Amino acid sequence: MGRIGELDLPERLAPYAPAWVTQLLFAFLCAAAGIAARALVDTFAPGAGPFALGYPAVLVAALFARWQSGALAALLTLLHTWYFLLPPVNSFYPKGPGDGSRLLVIVIAYVVMLAVAEIFRRAVRRASAERDRQIAERDLFLEEFDHRVKNNFTLVASLLDMQRRRAGEGETAEALASALARVESIARAHRHLYRGASAPGTVDMATYIHELCTALEEALFLRGAITLMCEADHAALPRDRAVSIGLILNELVTNAAKHAFGERESGTISVRFSARPGGWRLIVADNGNGMPVGRQKGRPGGLGQRLIEGFVRQARGAIRTESSGEGTVVTVDLEA
Repeated sequence: MGRIGELDLPERLAPYAPAWVTQLLFAFLCAAAGIAARALVDTFAPGAGPFALGYPAVLVAALFARWQSGALAALLTLLHTWYFLLPPVNSFYPKGPGDGSRLLVIVIAYVVMLAVAEIFRRAVRRASAERDRQIAERDLFLEEFDHRVKNNFTLVASLLDMQRRRAGEGETAEALASALARVESIARAHRHLYRGASAPGTVDMATYIHELCTALEEALFLRGAITLMCEADHAALPRDRAVSIGLILNELVTNAAKHAFGERESGTISVRFSARPGGWRLIVADNGNGMPVGRQKGRPGGLGQRLIEGFVRQARGAIRTESSGEGTVVTVDLEA
């Protein structure tokens, strides 16, 4: 409906019929609609405004099927009015002394209407072509921008990975690996801005979270005895919130993989992103050994814990942690 002013029936139906056929048929259709409206009016106001209902028929035909169709619709409505409505009816013989001049005025009005409709139609077409050109330029710019951003993310990730490999084992390597995972989480959210059916500037959380879990599973070598399970509802969230949620998920799963199971060789980490009244909920749970008592009482944690708290604030959420000897459940409630 938003582009009804740009509708050009001869062009739209060109694969199925020549332009002149479309114009001819649409002119007959508009004229028939005008004649039917005339017959309806005559049931309660016989003879009132005999030429009046020809105007909308001519205008519609000219706007949607060009001036040729409008001219034919004008001719058909004029002939109908002259033959059936002006006395003596059912005759093309000359009518009353004033009907000739009245017909001339109507013809002039129809010509002016056809000219205005054609000028308007061409102006709309030019505006539409200019708009499409600007959209094409914008899409080209966005594609180039997206390509450059992807290259930058790839470069940063490659540098971090190279430094991690050089660092060997130890805290430095772990810190670089964590930084690499965070960069990849942001890059993955960026890729989803230009993919799928989400609205522009938003990320489909179901696809994003599933891909993030797969990347974490590969990065943390969870394909063996430790299993990562992931469930996510579809939700289109703005990029900045999606990035924050992805980083929260990255930190929570990484922490669970490193610290939840101790020397155990098996375990399960589950991720669930779902809708709730007034927003969404992210749950990361494990069946590990539970958190140390000091951490459960709220004592400051390491960099990862401080990052999680900062990301939760950015995502407009609240976090709570429940831990016991049977595992840990971290719940992040996000506002709509």
